Amino acid sequence: MYEQLGAALVNVAQFKYLLPLFLGTLAGIVGGALPGVTITMAIIVALPFTFGLDPLQGLAAMVGLYVGGSAGGLVTATLLGIPGTPSAVATTFDGHPMATKGEPGRAIWLGIWASFFGGLLGGVFLIAATGPLAALALEFGPWEYFSLFVLALSMVAGLIEGSLLKGLLSGMIGLVVTVLGNDPMLGAPRLTLGIAFLEGGIPFLPVLIGVFAFAQIMGDVERAGGAGRAARAIEAAANLRVSQFRVLGEILSRPFLLLWSSLVGLWIGVLPAIGGSAANMMAYDQAKKFSKRPEQFGEGIPEGVIAAESANNANVGGSLVTIMAFGIPGDAVTAVMLGAMTIHGIQSGPLFMSQETTLAYGVFAAYLLAHPIMVVIMGLGARWALKVVTVPKSILFPVVLVLCVVGAYALGNAMSTVYVLLAFGVLGYLMMKAGIPLAPFILGVILGDQIETNLVRAIMTDADPWLFMTRPISGALLGLSAASVAFALWQHRRAALRRRMREAESEADF
Repeated sequence: MYEQLGAALVNVAQFKYLLPLFLGTLAGIVGGALPGVTITMAIIVALPFTFGLDPLQGLAAMVGLYVGGSAGGLVTATLLGIPGTPSAVATTFDGHPMATKGEPGRAIWLGIWASFFGGLLGGVFLIAATGPLAALALEFGPWEYFSLFVLALSMVAGLIEGSLLKGLLSGMIGLVVTVLGNDPMLGAPRLTLGIAFLEGGIPFLPVLIGVFAFAQIMGDVERAGGAGRAARAIEAAANLRVSQFRVLGEILSRPFLLLWSSLVGLWIGVLPAIGGSAANMMAYDQAKKFSKRPEQFGEGIPEGVIAAESANNANVGGSLVTIMAFGIPGDAVTAVMLGAMTIHGIQSGPLFMSQETTLAYGVFAAYLLAHPIMVVIMGLGARWALKVVTVPKSILFPVVLVLCVVGAYALGNAMSTVYVLLAFGVLGYLMMKAGIPLAPFILGVILGDQIETNLVRAIMTDADPWLFMTRPISGALLGLSAASVAFALWQHRRAALRRRMREAESEADF
């Protein structure tokens, strides 16, 4: 393993791979620093530019963009108080107060180095766990895969904040989308409405672009920006100098916090489609619970920044494990990477490590190298990254929309994919307005065919439905699915009870 990793590091260090890795990391940092432009949107915009590259070049660019985007959100989170990405929300809680107290450099560099160390810890897990998990996945039959995909859907729907019913509804809508087109096993047309284009099914990437990028832009157009806050942040950026030894000492003197927050990020990353925002918030919550001074959280305490940012980048390693070992996207970003791998003729999943060993270790090497590249770019360009946030949204959004449409058209060189983008952009916007979460919908679209295919294969192999329960791994996965839904119900009921109690107390005080 070490020889293969060393060879991969030497290979990726070549200019032809290092350049797309560098450009991807740079694009990720800029995209992450732009409030409202998520990592998902940035990688979707960059996707068409990877079509002409070889597979390792394209994946290196995407890995760099993923790593850079996860760290880039901390720039605006600390200096603007506006998270550049959803996965930097908790960073604002202590990063921004620290910056407003006259220590913007300390806040920025605590986040950068915490992201660096958390990402490298995630890399250790990525390299060590992908092979064994892929070997375990080889023991899976159609029963186990069906149960695994059901678990993925149940966990995502259950962990959605707000209405559990809406989370489950979102996943069901995604599953319905996969029914359109030909039967994946027998090829019989279903619900095509006489439209020839639908016979091949709904293409995944235009759906993803429409739901995440197009719908989000339409939602952002309704909301006003924060130009005044941006201008104040530019002034604060004049003092970004800090003692690196002091910052590194603050982080490394808290090894338990760094390790535990990274493990939280890894665990959330492995869970399908939950994403860095949950890792960011959960690690912050854990840091506060373990702290000896929890009352100081939210006032500019370094533990808050370290926990949030180390979990943020460790989450990337966990998400990559999921896609490489099981072929299940860990979040929306790896969903786009899965689509890119398919375009390049690469099949992710249990056989990926054995059939595409060179490419797999190339991804490991790109992930490890992306982190020092991220530190260098952030160190040199943090002040310039801030200037990008002052670009008027009236200019930014049309450019992003044009790139989205061009990217969708390039997937099939047909206007039909653009129509799919527009249709699902409207659907995604309406779902956002109704408070229906998008993550379960996307996971339903991704996993719908696989759920149906493995269900049919299992029944064709043996018609006994009890095998789903009696086969140990399958039964355990279905049990975890039920437990996930039950736990989510308990959480939602407890949260509702607490809200009612707070309302009653406020009314009593009044």
